[in-house]
Amino acid sequence: MAQLSGTPDVPDMGRRQFMNLLTFGSATGVALGMLYPVVRYFIPPASGGVGGGVVAKDALGNDISVSDFLAKHPANDRALAQGLKGDPTYIVVQDDHTIGDYGLNAVCTHLGCVVPWNISENKFICPCHGSQYDNTGKVVRGPAPLSLALAHAAVSDDKITFTPWTETDFRTGKEPWWT
Repeated sequence: MAQLSGTPDVPDMGRRQFMNLLTFGSATGVALGMLYPVVRYFIPPASGGVGGGVVAKDALGNDISVSDFLAKHPANDRALAQGLKGDPTYIVVQDDHTIGDYGLNAVCTHLGCVVPWNISENKFICPCHGSQYDNTGKVVRGPAPLSLALAHAAVSDDKITFTPWTETDFRTGKEPWWT
C-alpha cells in the first residue's frame, strides 16, 4: 500500500480513519451508557392498574381482596389502604355492606397529618391540631381549610381500584382543589 508521506513510520489514512472511528464509537457508547440512567430518572414511570387506576393495597403492600375486606369490616366502617400516589386512603364501607364509590385521602389539609377515623363519633379527627371532618370527609371544624381529597373507588375482579376524582365535589358543590 502506498504511503502518503512516503515514509513507513506514518500509517496510511485507512488505518487512521479506522482508529478514529473506533475511538469515537467507544467514547460515544460510554457516554450514552452513562446518560441513559440519568434520562430514565427524569421520565416518570407509567402508572399501572386498570384504566389508569391504582389497586388498593394493605399495609404490607398486598392487593386488597374485596371479599376478605368486607368479611373483616362492618357497615359504615372506614379502613386505610394505600391509594393514589401511595397516599393513605380510606375505603368506605356503606350501610348495605358494600364498598363505597369513593375513597378519602387520609392526609389532613391543614398540616398533612394522617387523620384517623373515630367510629364512636362517626367522624375523622386530626390528632395534630383537632381538625374534624364528617363521615364523607367534609371539613366541619378547623383549622383545616379544605375537605379531604376524594378518589373514585371501583370494584372489579375482587379488587378495589382507585382513580383520580376530577368531577365536582359532591360534598361542597365546588371544583376539586386536589386536581
